[in-house]
Amino acid sequence: MPSHHHFSTRYLSAPDVIDMVQRKGVEACLRGVADYLHADFLRWGAFDKSARVASHSRDGVIELMPIADDRTYAFKYVNGHPKNTRWGLSTVMAFGVLADVATGAPLLLSELTLTTALRTAAMSAVAARAMARPGSRTMALIGNGAQSEFQALAFHHLLGIDTLRLFDTDPAATAKLQANLQGTGLRTVVCTSTAEAARGADIVTTVTADKTNATILTPDMLAPGMHINAVGGDCPGKTELHADVLRQAQVFVEYAPQTRIEGDIQQLPADFAVTELWEVLAGQHTGRASDAAVTVFDSVGFALEDFSALRFLRDTATELGIGQPIELIPELSDPKNLFGLLRTRNPLLRAAA
Repeated sequence: MPSHHHFSTRYLSAPDVIDMVQRKGVEACLRGVADYLHADFLRWGAFDKSARVASHSRDGVIELMPIADDRTYAFKYVNGHPKNTRWGLSTVMAFGVLADVATGAPLLLSELTLTTALRTAAMSAVAARAMARPGSRTMALIGNGAQSEFQALAFHHLLGIDTLRLFDTDPAATAKLQANLQGTGLRTVVCTSTAEAARGADIVTTVTADKTNATILTPDMLAPGMHINAVGGDCPGKTELHADVLRQAQVFVEYAPQTRIEGDIQQLPADFAVTELWEVLAGQHTGRASDAAVTVFDSVGFALEDFSALRFLRDTATELGIGQPIELIPELSDPKNLFGLLRTRNPLLRAAA
């Protein structure tokens, strides 16, 4: 063993990830993340899992999302502050780390704001492939904010959705979404209410931002065979579905202990029956009982999805030669002498002088 090992962490900045997505293409990235998600969910039992740690304040939430298997540890730092756009900040901001379990060395530090939108949309599509009726072509998209284009493109490319029925309380958000989707081959229909948007939809995706117990989708809007992709409700006190929608449906979740706290099912008793998505992907449970059944994916986001996304980023960055090494951890000639770093003058500073 060499006595001296130079160690660096690969850093992927937001511009690096933008560069990566532009070079690979959004469709290829959505497909790639979906493949990594599917593979990791099939290894569900291999992971040390816990619900995320959340710090709630008046205007939002800051969360840490850790997970590990026997080789790799990952965490994401993420917030949700609906009022942020007033100050020119994103509602959701995130970064994450991949580390080596054997040594604890951080291998990758990456932006995850853009990546979270990609992974959330890819996760929605992976779930819908298992739950929505085959041949679904029309999707209602309720909430046309920062996540909406990603959802639209994931369902277009991975499920063959060709028509979107759009509604947002802010018409400017819908106009922005339509402008961003020009040239993608998706047909958009602007609606004046959630009920109108849901009419005739095979899939209804709700991705609203307000931190309130809203009832965006009510039982009268349900149709036999509909699949509901509920993405916006993701913390205590933030829901989108009327409780009776859940009672009338087969409900699927990522990780039940976390979803019972944060998901739309927080409205229901703790013994309300749900199925974890991994069981469906592993063939242990059916995705939909019948053509007429209503299915709900009560999506809150789970640490395993970020683990998959970080793996995808690491592999793609290596393939494309993107990112730079950073010295996040001090380099020691004698690992038992940390104080020694302060006694030797930093050669970089000497060179600058």
